[in-house]
Amino acid sequence: MDIKKFSVEETGTLELLKANDDPMIGDDGKPMTITMYGPGSKTYAKAQAAQQNRMIDKLKRKGKTDQTAEAKAAEAAEFLSSCTKEFSLNIEYDGLEGDALFRAVYSDTSLGFISDQVAKFIGDWSAFTKGSTPN
Repeated sequence: MDIKKFSVEETGTLELLKANDDPMIGDDGKPMTITMYGPGSKTYAKAQAAQQNRMIDKLKRKGKTDQTAEAKAAEAAEFLSSCTKEFSLNIEYDGLEGDALFRAVYSDTSLGFISDQVAKFIGDWSAFTKGSTPN
């Protein structure tokens, strides 16, 4: 049997939930979704390598890894943004688009439940299994 039949998809789509776990539905009546590059993709591997390189650079410069909450949140937002393929058309934030939109949403602490969902989603290999549609 060819083991490649078990390989995962490059991307997966997360249907967002509100902080109370109710589905997030846009004004158009459709679910609000985020399509992410998963752990089996080259895009994810590149984002993860960049994240690790930033940590190594910090260690070289300072010899320690202490960072402020703001810096840690910015790094997390950068990683999630790098792994994001697209937001559904019904997600808006101050008229921003593309990477600027991704970073704004992931950086907004009042929307932290979205970043948490996305981080959990991309850490779950099963979310990228062929034919799966996990939440």
